[in-house]
Amino acid sequence: MEDDYEIKRLNNKQEAEELLEKSRKCIDEIDNELFTLISKRTSFARDIALSKEYLGMPIFDKSREAEIHEKIDVYCEKFGLDVEIIDQIIDMLTILNKNEQEKILRRNDDG
Repeated sequence: MEDDYEIKRLNNKQEAEELLEKSRKCIDEIDNELFTLISKRTSFARDIALSKEYLGMPIFDKSREAEIHEKIDVYCEKFGLDVEIIDQIIDMLTILNKNEQEKILRRNDDG
């Protein structure tokens, strides 16, 4: 992560409990934002599916996925994140999007 976070020295149990509670609250807020962003990201599946269908492209786009993973490498190095774990997270998001695209195209085929 970026180095703008200062490691705190704890002086007593109450400070530790307060820091724990504050940190957990921040994580909960970030999780809520992540869910919103994942939902927003997945909402583009319809546009992507319809565009790919019109263009005669398969749902799996190897060059696009390679492009995404190259970008992940850069971001992981910049922010000091574990590239393998972030790759797995992005793979899961990609699977979610592809599954949604398949559902949309099936609905199109079924009327």
